[in-house]
Order: sequence, then C-alpha cells, then structure tokens
Amino acid sequence: MPKALQPHPDRALPAGESRDLARRIHASTKDLPLLCLHGHVDISLFAADAPFGNPAELLVIPDHYVTRMLVSQGVSPDRLGLPRRNGSHTADPREVWREFCAHWHLFRGTPSRYWLEHEFAEVLGLSVHPSSETADELYDQISARIAEPDFRPRALLDRFRIELLSTTDAATDDLALHKQVEAELPGRVIPTFRPDAVVHLDRPGWAYLAEQLGRLAEVDTSTYGGYLEAIRKRRQVFVQAGARATDHGHFSAAATPLSDAEAERIYAEALKGQVSAEDAAVFAGHMLFQSAVMSAEDGLVMQLHPGVLRDHDPAIHAAYGPDQGHDIPVTTEFTRSLRPLLERFGHAEGFRIVLFTVDETTYSRELAPLAGVYPAVRLGAPWWFLDSPGGMRRFRELVTETAGFYNTSGFVDDTRAYLSIPARHDLARRIDAGYLADLVVQHRLDEEDAFEVAQDLAYNLAKDTYLG
Repeated sequence: MPKALQPHPDRALPAGESRDLARRIHASTKDLPLLCLHGHVDISLFAADAPFGNPAELLVIPDHYVTRMLVSQGVSPDRLGLPRRNGSHTADPREVWREFCAHWHLFRGTPSRYWLEHEFAEVLGLSVHPSSETADELYDQISARIAEPDFRPRALLDRFRIELLSTTDAATDDLALHKQVEAELPGRVIPTFRPDAVVHLDRPGWAYLAEQLGRLAEVDTSTYGGYLEAIRKRRQVFVQAGARATDHGHFSAAATPLSDAEAERIYAEALKGQVSAEDAAVFAGHMLFQSAVMSAEDGLVMQLHPGVLRDHDPAIHAAYGPDQGHDIPVTTEFTRSLRPLLERFGHAEGFRIVLFTVDETTYSRELAPLAGVYPAVRLGAPWWFLDSPGGMRRFRELVTETAGFYNTSGFVDDTRAYLSIPARHDLARRIDAGYLADLVVQHRLDEEDAFEVAQDLAYNLAKDTYLG
C-alpha cells in the first residue's frame, strides 16, 4: 500500500517545552503576505500565463537542488532531461518523473524534501509519497491539476499570497515582457538589475554583450567612459520599470576601485580579446565599487552573493551549459574586501547593501560585526546550501547576539522554482518561531516581543530593506 503523504503540522518546530509557544508564534505569521524581493522566476512565465507543461518540466528538470542530488548518486543528466548545449537529447517527461520518484528516498533529511512535500500536499493536493509504484499515478494527478485554469502562473500569485515578486534580469534585457506584465498585472512583478554578464570581462561573449548594452542605452561602449554611462542609463530603465535592487554574483567580495586610467586600460584590452584573468578579476571588483556609486545615486539596493566556485565540473559545463547546480562554496573574506566600499558608503544616507554568503564561518566573525557598525549593511537570509532548517537556525544563533534582528533583511526566497516559494517562506517562519520561542523559555526575550519580532522577520524587515 502506498505511503500516505501527510506533512506534520509541527514540522521544523522545536521539541520540548518551547513547542507550544513556537506553534502560536508561527500561527501569527503563517498567513502574512509574501514579499519575494530576491527571486529568479522567469518573467516569461507571467507574460504568457500559460499552463505549466508537465510534472517533469515543472518540478524536476529546472530544479538544481533536485537534479544535483540525483546526479550525485550516478543518475545520468540525460535521464533527468537536462537539455544539452547541442540540443541532441530530449528525454521523455514521464520517464524523467519515474526516475525522480524511484529515487525519492535520496531526499530524506534535506530541505528539498521539506519543500517538495509542502508543494505536493498543500499546493498540488497529492496524498501519497512518490515511489516507483506511484510515479504514473502522481504524474497523471499533477498533469490534471496544472491544466486547471486556477493553476496558471498569475492566479497562483493570489493563491500564494504573493504581494510583490521580483525577477532577475540581465543588464541587456529590454524589459519588454516586464512592460507587458505591468500593463496587464500592475504592481505585482518587478525586475532586478543583474549586470554580471557585462562586468566579468573574460566571460565568453562579453564583447558582444558590451556592444548590445550600448545599443540598448544608445551610447558608444567602445570606451570605458561610454560603458559606464551605458550601465547608468540601463539602471534608469530598470528603475522606471519598478526595480528596487541590483544583484551581483561575484566570486569574491573584493570592491576596490581602480584609477580611471587603469580601468580604461583593462577595458580596452578586453575589447581586443586580450584581457588576463587577473585583470578581469580586478575589474570586476572595481565594478562592484562603481555599482555602489550608482546605487548611492539611484537608490537601488545592492545585493552581493560572493563565494561560489561555479560550474565546478567542466564536463557537465561543456555538455549542458552553465548553472546546472554544480556550484561549490569557497572560503570568503568580507572585512578587508568590502572596506573601500564601506569607507565611502557605509554611512551614506539612502545607500543599502545586502550581504549573502555560503561560508557560514563568516557569520559571527565578519558579517555580524559589519552589519553591527555600518548603517548601510543588512545581512541577507541564508542562501543556497544554507537555505535549510539547520542553516537558518545557525544563522540566527551566530548573527543575532552581535547584529540583532534588525540588521538583517528578513526572509527572501531566492529561487527559480515558483511552486516552492510558499514552502520556503513557511520553513523560514517555522525556524524563526522556534528560535524566538526558545529565547522566551530561556527568559532572554519576553513573549510580546517575540510575536513582534516574528512579524518583522516574516514581512516588515523585507519591506523596509527593499521598499524603504
């Protein structure tokens, strides 16, 4: 007989004497609206507002948390439907789903298991666990559910209580789809400016993108000065489209400015295809500083995600392209790296930078002290490998005593998996409810304050950080 799917009402809440209070704190936040101000859901989803394709395309193929676990156990990416660069392989969606269900046990104890169980039970209405025996039954049930009119992407914004959702968009995106969605669904989906592709000079195709940046901005980018002006103009287009933030995925947190002459030299070499890796890295750090200059001018909140060695497996990258989940954290230094930026803007009125990390050894040593002294700094929610029950709990324990609650950003879900957004917010609210309840039981916080802080962490801090 298939195993019933019944997520426990106390899941992720603490055991012991604080559980009852944690239940009540969670109950006070669980129905608050969701502010999804650092997301990666594709804007085309809302522009087309079409039915989702099939269960594999919705829940397996695009989810790097899922596919990386299966690949780690020897399942071929081809069997999971990952599209090859040359387009030579197309897997049958039902077979992809069967592969996922047959390996459901691999997700025991992982945040993916938590999110997926929430999606299956509370979003899709499923009642049995995935397995080899139930795979086809579940595939058919999900297919029927996602074909219903009330399961279109726009309708789910209301069902999920998403008040505002941001996407992540390249500096060279013309934002045409955002204009369409804003006209048809005003005030619900906004862009985020991500300039990574045009500031890392040694990435393939950079020269073409720099030229495209210039065409969109109507500025000559054959000079460094023109390039900076083009970025400024593109940021203004994003601001006019409702953007509230920028997003920077750099290997290092280094943000040291160059002289104009040195920046011009490196830029000119990049246009010739002769830039060194060392110079490209230095220029990327320089552009982080320049991004801060521009954020101080236009008010866009900076978000920095350093410390990940991306595309670690060259064979996967060559066959399937970038961003296939083969990203590995590295040791990250913030204190010296960000000092030039914070010396200039750490106390600047109207400037804000949100720092994320996947190196949790920096929480109490560097990040909490930085946030505890510079008004411009907020600490972003645990990200990528730390977006988990244990990771969230450790974040609160390591950060709060130095930075408090109010130097953090509140929860942002940081995902491209649309259906997982409510589950991610729910998990964060449960972990915070448990942490606050424990403080009350230890007489380190009174109950009234705990309920107020829970509301702030779930909603108000994100609103203050990104919307002002």
